Amino acid sequence: MPIINLEDIHFSYPGGKSVFEHLDFTFKRGDRIGLMAPNGSGKTTLFHLIMGLVKPDSGHIEIFGQSMATAKDFAAVRRRIGLLFQDPDDQLFSPTVIEDVAFGPLNLGKSKKAAQNIAQQTLAYLGLDGFEERITFKLSGGEKRLVSLATVLAMAPEVLLLDEPLSGLDFDTRTRIAEIIANLNLSLIIISHDIDFLLSTTNQVYTLKNGKLLFDDKFQVHVHRHAHPHGIYPHEHE
Repeated sequence: MPIINLEDIHFSYPGGKSVFEHLDFTFKRGDRIGLMAPNGSGKTTLFHLIMGLVKPDSGHIEIFGQSMATAKDFAAVRRRIGLLFQDPDDQLFSPTVIEDVAFGPLNLGKSKKAAQNIAQQTLAYLGLDGFEERITFKLSGGEKRLVSLATVLAMAPEVLLLDEPLSGLDFDTRTRIAEIIANLNLSLIIISHDIDFLLSTTNQVYTLKNGKLLFDDKFQVHVHRHAHPHGIYPHEHE
């Protein structure tokens, strides 16, 4: 049974052009999918549809075998699927790092002590020992991204949706986060413009074209002398 199944999805923003038309997408346990497409093509909107942050104009969404019809349905989904926002400032809201990372486990019904332990273990796993009492808004961009990832991982999600997790980071932080994601034993979908990152972390790459998801199976050889299955969409190398 698919974890995520979208059937014949149509979506437009109010007063705007159509984003999706007849969109179909199936995501199974064990899938590690990269999504590479031009800005404005609907990549983030796809994540928001899956999480119930926006509602399709028509079509059917089924997640974990359940039809998604109400806000309550999606509330249950958010306990099992973790979304990393593109902007860490959209994810972090508590005064200190430990409060932010412990919030998810507390929301899942863990005791305060258990939530604190989970938060500390997650921070340690990400190499953030000693960050517990740091003030979140004073962190650097890379530190915010790592703490944002910690808030998601602390909830022990079954699936990760990562929206441009390397965007705006320096080389060392990009390398560190890429290695962390590559070593996660989780089903995931990653939005990124960095093909080398996607090749190291995913096993399938899709693109969005004319409101539909397309599997990118074209091999292209570039002047930097390597080949990979991404010919549909122009991409970047670090």
